[in-house]
Amino acid sequence: MDHAGIIGDAAFTGETEAEPGKAEAEPGRTEAKPGETGPDYSVERRLIAAGAARVAGIDEVGRGAWAGPVVVCAAVTDLTAPPAGLTDSKMLTARRRERIAEELRGWLPAYAIGMASPEEIDEAGMTEALRRAAVRALEALPERPDAIILDGKHDYLGGAWPVRTEIKGDLRSVTVAAASVLAKVHRDTLMAGLGHEEYDFAKNAGYPSPSHQEALRRLGPTPHHRMSWSYLDDLPEWRHLKRRRPDIEGQMSLL
Repeated sequence: MDHAGIIGDAAFTGETEAEPGKAEAEPGRTEAKPGETGPDYSVERRLIAAGAARVAGIDEVGRGAWAGPVVVCAAVTDLTAPPAGLTDSKMLTARRRERIAEELRGWLPAYAIGMASPEEIDEAGMTEALRRAAVRALEALPERPDAIILDGKHDYLGGAWPVRTEIKGDLRSVTVAAASVLAKVHRDTLMAGLGHEEYDFAKNAGYPSPSHQEALRRLGPTPHHRMSWSYLDDLPEWRHLKRRRPDIEGQMSLL
């Protein structure tokens, strides 16, 4: 799997998680979005007023999956009106996400995708995998941003980047919402193309749906599975394959 950042089609002319490996459906939010009109540019404008000429929004997808990479998108907007209906990707149907993603690809001045593989997640831990994926996305942008809005409360990028963490950023910031949609659509498309039809990746994107869990019990993990996660503890026939999850200082808890 190529882990390099993927530059978007538009050239330039950043909550609570379940314990990894425990059964849950794909993470989603059901609470109402802040405000009546969805994400806006309030956060971006504050950063620009503080001196940032170029602001990027970052969001990730795939953190709680059992299989597949973690994917991060970095998006840059020009503060014009976004595509109608843009919001946190998990609040959109698959059809609406795909439609909005197509509009975003032509509307955004710049965006890029970065990924970290299941092997990297197993070897380095999720925090480091997220950092690598985010750095790959940021470094694939045509120009380095002056400020980064990172969805959530944990700065997994570290001090080398000018980060502002924003809880529910994908519901508040247009650039983060755009990154959320593009990351989700990119990863869903990638997972659907992996094959292994018995695991139903095209529908569950590597999250522990009933069909996915049943295939694991019968067939064991594929090369795309995260082998350090605790779902293997519940599979007697396959638990000998489990890898020790690294205990690295500074790793972000997923609880």
